[in-house]
Amino acid sequence: MTRSDNSPDFKKEECILDTRKQPREGYEGRLPCTAPLANPYVPFQMENPPKYEPRKALIRGTLYPGLDLPFRGMVNKNEKPVTPMSELQVMAFALQELALYLDTHRDDKEALELYRAYQQMYHDASAEYSRRCTPLAHGIPTEGPYKWLDDPWPWEYAKNKEV
Repeated sequence: MTRSDNSPDFKKEECILDTRKQPREGYEGRLPCTAPLANPYVPFQMENPPKYEPRKALIRGTLYPGLDLPFRGMVNKNEKPVTPMSELQVMAFALQELALYLDTHRDDKEALELYRAYQQMYHDASAEYSRRCTPLAHGIPTEGPYKWLDDPWPWEYAKNKEV
């Protein structure tokens, strides 16, 4: 049910901004009640759609070319350097994309097989990374000294070239 300016439950006072609540310079204000809302559009995915190679999927932000809708035609083509951590990111991203696809296409057996293969690859790779480098989460049992806060931090790119 929509309401109009003529409906009795619509109060024009709701649309008038209180002058005492006007935004100060540099601060965000409230939208008037007549401001339009966004209308998102997501194309419908057919069964067994084509897929990007996982490394490209991470860069493009989707595993599926049919969902690759660059904002204002801007396309991210910057490759991530190949490191053990970036390989884990690639696998985790592909795994999450497949999970989202399977939420709406649960009968796609090929996607389910690929999902299970990525689960196993991610499990093995993350266990190896935790063993060789540092734990990925607090819940993973470790041996030796506490290494959670060891340098370098992920955003210290120059120190993370080789892990």
